Amino acid sequence: MKRKASAVWKGGLKDGKGTISTASGVLSDTQYSFGTRFEDGIGTNPEELIGAAHAGCFSMAFSGQLGNAGLVAESINTTATVTMEKTDAGFTVTEIHLDVVAKIPGASQEAFETAANNAKAGCPISRLLNAKITMDAKLES
Repeated sequence: MKRKASAVWKGGLKDGKGTISTASGVLSDTQYSFGTRFEDGIGTNPEELIGAAHAGCFSMAFSGQLGNAGLVAESINTTATVTMEKTDAGFTVTEIHLDVVAKIPGASQEAFETAANNAKAGCPISRLLNAKITMDAKLES
């Protein structure tokens, strides 16, 4: 399986502008710039997209882990917070924190935590990233 996305950038780092597109068409010439990445401009940025990818990947992996334990989630809500800091090597994504709130009928705290931790360690985006990945997970009743 291969998925494609593309980016076009025009101009300098601070005064230039770019667009991001995906082969599926979900993103089509979506604007990004220095302002959307390092300030509060309108548009997206690579870190936001990484966060969306990680939240989505984790939620699906968590569902799979719950299924392995004979459980089905009523809902899994995941927010990924991507931290980018300036280091000696330059700007670096240093951490991703997952906030998870899930409603899983019949789940014990132990089964919930095991499935969440297995999903955090095992989802393909977690394995891709070379950053500290932390998580707060809450089981709702």
